[in-house]
Amino acid sequence: MNLSISRVFLPVILMMLALPWAKAQQGTTLEIRKAGRLEGANGFQRLIGDVMMEHQSSLIYCDSAHFFKDTNQARLFGNVRIVDQEDPVKTTSRYAEYDGNTKMAKLRNKVVFTNEETTLYTEYLDYDRQSNIAYYYNDGKVVDSANVLTSKKGRYEVNLERITFQEDVVLVNPDYTMKTNDLVYLTIPKTAETKGLTNLISKEGNTLDAQKGSFYDTQNKQFRFFEGVVDTETSRVKAVELFYDENLAYYEGKEDVRVLNKEREVEIFGDVGKYWEERKYSLVYGNALVRRYFEQDTLYMTSDSLISQDNEQDSAKFLLAFRSVNLVKSDLSGTADSLVYNYNDSSIQLFKDPVMWNQKSQISSDSMTFYIENENLDRVYLKDNAFIITQDTILNFNQMKGRKMLGYFEEGQIHQMDIEGNGESLYFVLESDTVSQGINMTKSATIKLKFEEGAIRKVNYGVKPDGRFIPFQSLNEDNSRLSGFHWRFEERPDMNTVYRWRTIVEIDPDAENLFNIPQIELRMPTDLEIENELKKRGVRFQIKEKEGVKKLGNPSND
Repeated sequence: MNLSISRVFLPVILMMLALPWAKAQQGTTLEIRKAGRLEGANGFQRLIGDVMMEHQSSLIYCDSAHFFKDTNQARLFGNVRIVDQEDPVKTTSRYAEYDGNTKMAKLRNKVVFTNEETTLYTEYLDYDRQSNIAYYYNDGKVVDSANVLTSKKGRYEVNLERITFQEDVVLVNPDYTMKTNDLVYLTIPKTAETKGLTNLISKEGNTLDAQKGSFYDTQNKQFRFFEGVVDTETSRVKAVELFYDENLAYYEGKEDVRVLNKEREVEIFGDVGKYWEERKYSLVYGNALVRRYFEQDTLYMTSDSLISQDNEQDSAKFLLAFRSVNLVKSDLSGTADSLVYNYNDSSIQLFKDPVMWNQKSQISSDSMTFYIENENLDRVYLKDNAFIITQDTILNFNQMKGRKMLGYFEEGQIHQMDIEGNGESLYFVLESDTVSQGINMTKSATIKLKFEEGAIRKVNYGVKPDGRFIPFQSLNEDNSRLSGFHWRFEERPDMNTVYRWRTIVEIDPDAENLFNIPQIELRMPTDLEIENELKKRGVRFQIKEKEGVKKLGNPSND
């Protein structure tokens, strides 16, 4: 045998004979399987060219390696690959350190960690093969068939198929981009769970924000947000716990639910809410509240339950309210058992003992319909047992009743009232609006009344009215009240009624949002960039080769 050849390969042969025995004794010893050249002795060996080592179930490849036999460690250089023969895990890098005792691989520079369809890219990875957990500390990116996730730090628990991302976390898939600072991603069901502030934006520009975390099924496109707000072009939905199914375009909220229809400027509140976005149909119950926004005013309505339908394909677009209905507006308030608000003609229908108050007027009937035009009360239609009570300047009760009534309003006050069928009127005759002379009591099939500032100024009756005048001195409680009179002004709801029903916490428009953080990378300019910028400013360069330095000067000083 050639002496030089024997010197090179004899240590390799001896080591390969000895390693199986050592492996049988220790079970964790690194083994050299192949190398182009091997140098060194006394516990340190240098492997050069096409290196292959083995440790338990893993094969380790690289261009060259330093093997520390005594400590059972190796440093791997160039085209490093670690392939697990039992699990589908593969890693590659430019450099790595491997400890056979602890089964810890520290990979650096262009690291790629692959587990079937999931691939992790980073520059700095510690892979604990004992527990099958990989850690990165200074930026990493995970890619699978559906998503790309990046973060500053991460932990990949291979056995659990779970990856924990921390700091500046971004999840991107074809439909959404999500940002947060703490996210747990399961690679098999492809679900993402976040803690704390979470912001998401869809490719259509819709946003989903949560202050207290979320759960996101990326394959089924289902979301669960906590303290969440979903904002689209036509609607905004908020709840303490908010569920959203993108395939069904369905929302479900629990606790402090609110649904805003931006086109109608109607916002609905409640304890529990359900909303079908494509149908624009919502169901809200539990201390429900409605805010209808006008340019200069807002209409509030409370009830136990609310149903809203506003689909463009439906001829009837409406809002239904059930039980304990209260209405409050600057020029209008009322109560009823149930209500229908028609979006098409801005009409409000009230049923079952409805009572409305306008300025100093009280209106009641078995059912009534109010019409709002140009944000103001325009007219009211009363059907069956209609009864109107108004107070004059000295708080007398003027009264009108009939089978049907149609009233007209100007600047929020009753301007005209037409009574049809079994009409009766009782109004006080005043002198100079300060002294009562008596009352005019009239019965007629039809009655038309004109008002000024809430007081009756003109009355027209139908054919053959039956009327009488009762002087002031003959008045008593019986002859100054029409049958059915019931003054219920103490029941009139106001804003305190609304506040007691539900406390509204407004959405903070300036709440923290991770998408608002500018993506700015500070970089020092190069010498050439500095030189070009100075030239633009008129600074001239004089090169002194002998001194080996550049002298800067201003042209004016040359």
